[in-house]
Amino acid sequence: MITRILIRLSLAAALASPLAACTVRGHAWLSTPGIVIVEEQPPPPRHEVVIVRAGYGWVDGNWERRSDRWVWRAGHQQRMRENQDWVPGRWERRDRGHVWIAGTWHARGGRDQVQDHRRGRR
Repeated sequence: MITRILIRLSLAAALASPLAACTVRGHAWLSTPGIVIVEEQPPPPRHEVVIVRAGYGWVDGNWERRSDRWVWRAGHQQRMRENQDWVPGRWERRDRGHVWIAGTWHARGGRDQVQDHRRGRR
């Protein structure tokens, strides 16, 4: 009886050891200063509890690539800016990999608005 248990445990250990040594690694490289391209697609975003606070907006969390692993950066509040909207960051598929496009503020109304400086009207 004990011999059978030892045989089964030895067999399980022998089968598991090659799997334990298996790791998945991706490559990353710099294309332009500050822009990192990662071969591996990031994991799906985590669900976060959004905190509502007057005068602040919520910036969603995102996955960051650090060395050879993905690390979750938690969402946070950011003070709203007058006449500007927050455009969230995103991972974008490019030629050889995935690139993080950082979130940014954009003027409300877009680029198509033209200011009429003669009378201070739009």
